[in-house]
Amino acid sequence: MKIILAAPRGFCAGVNMAIQSLDLTLQKFGPPVYVYHEIVHNQFVVNEFKGKGAVFVNEIDEIPDGSTVLFSAHGVAPEIRNAAKSKNLHAFDATCPLVTKVHLEAIKYAKEGYTILLIGHEGHDEVIGTMGEAPEAIILVEDEDAVQNLSIPDHAKLAYLTQTTLSVDDANRIIDQLRKRFPDIESPPKEDICYATQNRQEAVRKLSEGVDAVIILGSQNSSNSQRLRELGAENGTPAYLADGPQDLDPRCFDKQQTILISAGASAPESVVQATIQWLEDNFDGEVEERSVRKESVRFPLPKALRSIETKS
Repeated sequence: MKIILAAPRGFCAGVNMAIQSLDLTLQKFGPPVYVYHEIVHNQFVVNEFKGKGAVFVNEIDEIPDGSTVLFSAHGVAPEIRNAAKSKNLHAFDATCPLVTKVHLEAIKYAKEGYTILLIGHEGHDEVIGTMGEAPEAIILVEDEDAVQNLSIPDHAKLAYLTQTTLSVDDANRIIDQLRKRFPDIESPPKEDICYATQNRQEAVRKLSEGVDAVIILGSQNSSNSQRLRELGAENGTPAYLADGPQDLDPRCFDKQQTILISAGASAPESVVQATIQWLEDNFDGEVEERSVRKESVRFPLPKALRSIETKS
């Protein structure tokens, strides 16, 4: 078996920052440290932190007053921050700076009287947080059909924003429809889909040509991992999304195949290597890494945690 290992893959700068933030918070304050929503959308990472004493919650009311809480990489709405203050929680914010950028754009457009069309997936943590910044001004647009069904007053000022982890192609198709229907619609000065999402999609798109199957390491609730699997399957190629080798069926592969492996932005490299080992053990796999782009982006820890790290 020939195994093509895509690069870039796996952890992005925002995920690295969030994981480092939770590690440091646990070291300095000890367990339990509460985390509002999953720190990142990856079951391996979440389970590892549960073993260290992190407690993941979906409601602020689940956290005892005066406890330590970390907000996840996907961001939170202002009402969550206010609820944390009312419970005297010692809060640290591990929101990815690229998500914060979208929040700030939403606040800016809302203050200027725009109706904001947010391209994204209903129920995703990031979308919930962004819409919470200006709920009266934001309308969620999930697909091209939704564009045609929008009911917007003729005089309305319009702007669009996007969830950071979308498929670039899907987002562009929706944006094209928005521009056709609303030629004067405003857009942010720089696109919202994050560099890591775009880079991983570019790598899968280019490297999946001619392979027999695609394996994407990532969890089912990871939006960017789902988009990678969809890209891998675009030409009819079998494409699998798995948390690790335990989720793969050996009957789907054979020694004569060429397999592409990549990983979503919240999937750790250890899971990638475990999957490669599984393929090597079962199918005499040989690995060739192929890189389509270099990444050097780094995000600093949240300001409140930087001072703690310096003291240590």
